[in-house]
This record gives sequence, C-alpha cells and structure tokens, in this order.
Amino acid sequence: MYTVIVIDDSLSMRKILRDMINSIDEFEVIDEAVDAFDAREKIKKYEPDLVTIDINMPKMDGVTFLRNLMRLHPMPAVVISGEGARGNDIFDDGAVGYIEKPDNGESMSSFQERVKDNLLNLTFLLKRYTLKKPKAEVEIKKKSNFESSEKVHPDILLPSTPARLSGSRVIAIGSSTGGVESLLRVFKSLPNNLPPIVITQHIPYGFSRSFAQRLNNESSLDVYEAEDGMKLEKGKAFLAPGNMHLSIEKKGSDYYTKLIDGIRISHHKPSVNIMFRSVNNVIGSSAMAIMMTGMGDDGMIAMKELFDNGAYTIAQNEESCVVFGMPKKAIEAGAVKDIVPLDDIAQYMVDFSTNKKR
Repeated sequence: MYTVIVIDDSLSMRKILRDMINSIDEFEVIDEAVDAFDAREKIKKYEPDLVTIDINMPKMDGVTFLRNLMRLHPMPAVVISGEGARGNDIFDDGAVGYIEKPDNGESMSSFQERVKDNLLNLTFLLKRYTLKKPKAEVEIKKKSNFESSEKVHPDILLPSTPARLSGSRVIAIGSSTGGVESLLRVFKSLPNNLPPIVITQHIPYGFSRSFAQRLNNESSLDVYEAEDGMKLEKGKAFLAPGNMHLSIEKKGSDYYTKLIDGIRISHHKPSVNIMFRSVNNVIGSSAMAIMMTGMGDDGMIAMKELFDNGAYTIAQNEESCVVFGMPKKAIEAGAVKDIVPLDDIAQYMVDFSTNKKR
C-alpha cells in the first residue's frame, strides 16, 4: 500500500482526489494539507510515499514548494493543477508526474482515469523509494487488505429491522464527491421550519465540524456536527462527524442521534448506508431520503430498503452532479421515486414537509 498526502487549498478538490486515489488498488490517502507549511509538517510526521501538489496555493505557490521539497527532502511528487502551460516545466523542477485538473467539459470519470493511469505508472518508482525513505515520526496504520479490497455490507454493523409503523417525519441526505458545495446550495434555500435533517457527507475527520458551522452560518436552520444523544427537532440538522457513523434511535416518543464507532461500511466511515438503514429501522415510511452527488454506491442498499418500506426517495440528476455515481447506483437499484435537479431539491424538501410530495 503506497501512502499519499494530497496538498490543495480547495476542500472540494482534496475530497475529489482523496476519493479517486483511495479507489485505486495499492494507494491510500493518509492525510491532506491546505498549504505548503501544513504539508511540510505532515510530510515530516508521516513520510508518505507520494505527495500531490497544486500550483495555486496561499502562503507559498506550489512550484516554489516543489523546488524546496526536492532540495531539502527529495521524494516522489505529482503536480495536479489547472495550469497546463506549466506542465513541462514541472518535470524540470523535480516532479515525477503532472495531471491537469479537469476543465468544464471533462467528466469526473475521465479525470479519475487520468489520475489512476498516472499513479499506476509510478508504482515501480514508488517501490524503489519506499526502500530508502526516511522513517516517519508517527507509525501509519494502513488499511488492512480486507478493508481496502472488500466492500463491507451494512449487516456487519447494523442489522436491518424495518419499522412497520410510521414515525415522525425525518429527512436524510447522503452525499460524497461534490457534496460540500451542493449541500451549501441546497441549505441556503431552506426555511427554518422543516422536519429534522440528518446528513452523511463523506468528509475527512477534522473538517466536519467546520463544515457544519458553515452550513449553519449560510442557512436559516440550526446545523450541528452530530454528537451522541442530540434530540432531533424541527428546524435542526445534524452532520455526521468525519470519523463516526451517524444513526438515529428512538427513546420514548422522541428521536436522538447515535454515533457508531465501527469499521468502514461500503468503504466509508461515516457511511450513508448506516444512516439510511437506521432511519428505515426507526422512522420507516415517514422518512424522506435524498441521494446527492458522489462517487461509488454508498447508500444504495439502505435507500432501496427505505423505498420498499414506503419512504419518499429522490436522487440528484446527472446534469447537476459533480459525480453521478451514488445517485446513478440508487436509480439503477430501483430505490428512487423522483430524479431532481440540484436547484430543485430544497423545494422538494419543503413539499415533503407539507405532505405535497410522497
């Protein structure tokens, strides 16, 4: 397993690259850095086998950082940037690879293939580097072969026990690649009188709290990073922490958040499958489930369970998705009632809350 640190000041691009690189056999993103100074400390701490570097970054541009890195700590580096004109010069500065970021006309699947091809072509060089690289300050616990190659079914962590009686209305949203910006667009248009909302966005640990705060600041809802035992109430939304599965449970006549610290499900922690399944187990047909942009198929299994139990399910349409992976898989599984453009999702949520959409 070759370890990677992604260096980019864009949260969404770091998330895209993390997902893409983690989907490649023998590669694992162990951390991310927002600028050159953050990267310097993390490289020293973890001694990755490879770094990816953006050119346009605050504090120190990527080219200057690359030159300093090759002078002080030479190691394999791939530049991933939108500045195609500088591509050839990057190799003179010490990079072993250059990948141009996608323009508006390129699909994410095409970009993913370019990333994959580039990294797989470097495995011989990386193998040689790992034999002589410096020792890390912190031992990296790499994913086991089981975790990295096998997709773990939600049954392993949370059995399916569908609710037979309808509970209170709850809206559940699952998203991944491209979800940060998409959720912000939706939440800016939401009123503050909606049923409680639970969200699982695939996001690295350490970023979920700040993202919840950003959602809170830019919407009329009260948005929280979920903690154990938070009561689900009207006008409130709860975002899964970046290192825990979010589920809900019923106590008496009320509903509460419950965090689960378990293995990755469908390659993710938090997993949309776990959240959707818990909603189906507790709320059942009174729930609304929304599948938004994202890579892979996390959430497909439990969304189909919700659909079969009478819940109202929608998926973001292909044209408005950054990556049409998770919605596509849910649609193909027969788990979706309506396919909706991103800018219409907020209105569908409002209509659901007033019983206009079922």
